Amino acid sequence: MAKTRLYLIRHGKTMFNTIGRAQGWSDSPLTAEGERGIHELGIGLRQAGIDFKIARSSDSGRTIQTMGIILEELGLTGKIPYRFDKRIREWCFGSFDGGYDGELFMGVMPRVFNINHVHQLSYAELAEGLVEVDTAGWAENWEKLSSRIWQGFSEIAEELEAAGGGNALVVSHGMTIGTFVYLINRMQPHGLGNGSVTIVDYEDGQFSVVSIGDMSYREVGAKELEDKA
Repeated sequence: MAKTRLYLIRHGKTMFNTIGRAQGWSDSPLTAEGERGIHELGIGLRQAGIDFKIARSSDSGRTIQTMGIILEELGLTGKIPYRFDKRIREWCFGSFDGGYDGELFMGVMPRVFNINHVHQLSYAELAEGLVEVDTAGWAENWEKLSSRIWQGFSEIAEELEAAGGGNALVVSHGMTIGTFVYLINRMQPHGLGNGSVTIVDYEDGQFSVVSIGDMSYREVGAKELEDKA
């Protein structure tokens, strides 16, 4: 049986990323810069010669758009099984969805917890704080949030392992990928780059983190595009 490995990719840079808005369950399309970044990623993955067996993304438009570009660059469009999974969506920021990052993460949350910076909070504390300040009642508490993220990624790995293992191409979101890493090894990554690759292995019911937020695939692709230009 081949090793079961998940390549977890943060979607490309979007309009909301560019102007500093919290997307969460709201959405915006990739910018021209964001599309180019994902073309770079796809080229880098192709040059690495990685054989992908399945593809999965969240059901958000930005991850679907990202996956489409990667599959195109890999020559895999329509050639490997691809499904959406809403369990690997981004965190929901409730009534702050679509609002400015600064208002939520540099203003409201530090005031609620009387801290200098939101990164002083654990993911669990942040989730419960969001529930507290969300006037719409949409934000998920830590138990619900962490459970759906764990179940979403776990099912991908279990399905792949049952089919003989191999590599899964998975496009998700920065905080969602960070949360999954935290649930595996209690590391709490922040600021995963658009188009970054986090690699997780799965064996005998256990996950292990191989790398976090790797931008080297994009760098390889960027060099190829520059050389062609």
